Amino acid sequence: MIDIKRLRDSPDEFKAAAARRAPDIIPQLDAILELDHQRRALVQKVEALKADRNEASEEVARRKKAGEDAAELLTRLKTLSGEIKEQDPKLRETEGNLKQQILRIPNTPLEDVPEGDPTANRELRTWGDRPSFSFDPKPHWELGERLGVLDLPRGAKIAGSGFPVYIGQGSKLIRSLINFMLDIHTTEHGYREMWPPALVNESSALATGQLPDLENNMYVTGDGLYLIPTAEVPVTNFHRDEVLSGDELPFGYAAYSPCFRREAGAHGKDTRGIIRIHQFDKVELVRYCTPDTSTDQLELLLDHAETVLQRLNLPYRVIVLATGDIGFSSAKTYDLEVWASGLGTWLEVSSASVFTDFQARRANIRYRPTPHSKPVFVHTLNASALALPRTIIALLENNQLEDGSVRIPEPLVPYMGVDRLTSHGG
Repeated sequence: MIDIKRLRDSPDEFKAAAARRAPDIIPQLDAILELDHQRRALVQKVEALKADRNEASEEVARRKKAGEDAAELLTRLKTLSGEIKEQDPKLRETEGNLKQQILRIPNTPLEDVPEGDPTANRELRTWGDRPSFSFDPKPHWELGERLGVLDLPRGAKIAGSGFPVYIGQGSKLIRSLINFMLDIHTTEHGYREMWPPALVNESSALATGQLPDLENNMYVTGDGLYLIPTAEVPVTNFHRDEVLSGDELPFGYAAYSPCFRREAGAHGKDTRGIIRIHQFDKVELVRYCTPDTSTDQLELLLDHAETVLQRLNLPYRVIVLATGDIGFSSAKTYDLEVWASGLGTWLEVSSASVFTDFQARRANIRYRPTPHSKPVFVHTLNASALALPRTIIALLENNQLEDGSVRIPEPLVPYMGVDRLTSHGG
C-alpha cells in the first residue's frame, strides 16, 4: 500500500515516481488526493461535532445537578447527535472508497530500475556455459515421455490441461529438488523452514498485493478462500498485525509449497510441456528487514537463489526488470533465467523482489528500532529459490545424452540414489 502521507506532502514527486511504471496513473492519484481531502474535512467536522456534544453533555449534567433548566441544551444535544449520525456514514463511505482506491495503486519503483516496457529489461550478467551436443537435443516433453517420468496426457485426463503428473523417478526428482533446496537455504543461508497452508483468506491475499490486482489469476473456493499462487502469500502474512523487535531483523523463512495459477489471458502461450502450468511446486524465500538494509538484502536474496542454479550447474542469466514489467507490489525485481537446450531459449526460474514497505503497510507489519521507540514498517522481500518446473526443464534438456538418458547433477545424486535417469529407471 502506498504511503498516503507521502502523496499528500509531496504530490509532484510521488506522481513522477508512480508515472515511471504507469504513465496513465495520474488521474487515479488525483482522485485519491480529492478523497483524502474529503475524508480529512469530514473527520474534522465530525470531531468538532463530537467535541460540542461532549461539552453540551457536561453542561446538561451540571445544570441538572444544580437544579437549573437544561431544556435548551437537551434540544442542542439532540441536534448534534442527529448531525453526527448523519456524518458518520459519509465518513465511513469516504474512508472505504479511499482505501479501495489506494489498494489499486502499485508500488513505486526504485530510482535505479530501468524505465520502460519489457523491452527495456536489462541483462546484468550470465553464469555458466551452455552445453553443446553432437546430436539435436530434444525438448523436455519428449525426454519425459521416453524416460517415463512425466505424463501430460494422464494429467490432462485427471484435471485438465496444465496439470502434469510426475511418475516414478520423475516424482522422486521433485522430492529430491525440494529437499536439496531447503537443505541449502536452512543449513547454509540461515533461513527458518516453514510449511505454510496452501489456502489463504482474503485479508492475506490483499496484504501481499495478489488482491485486488491479480484476482483473475487465482483459484477461489466456494467459501472465499484462495489457493496460493506462491508461498510468499502465507509466509509474509505469518507476521501480519505484529510488531517485531528491531533486534530480530533481518531474518527470513524458506518454505516449500504447491502453487496454483489460473494463468488467465495466457491461453496459447507456452502451452507445450511444463513451461506454463496451473499447478507446480516451488521453494520460496521471504525476508524481513529494516528500511536502510533492504537494498543489500535484495542482493543477498538474489545470491541465495543463484547458489541453487550454480550447484546444479545450470547456466543462467540475471535480468533487472524495467518499470513496466515489475510486479504490482515490487519496487525492484531481478529475474533469473535458466538456459534450456532442447527449447533453445532462456526460461524464467526465479524472481527476486524488494517491496520496500508496500506489503508491510497492507499487512501492518512493524518493528521497534529500540525497545521504547515508535513502531515503523518493515521492508519485505521474496524470491523463488527455485520454481521446480523450469528447473526440471533445464535439468533434463541440458543433461541429456545421445542414448536418451539424462545425467543427474552430482549434488542431487545422494537425494536421488542414482546418477542417471533411464527408460528403465521405474
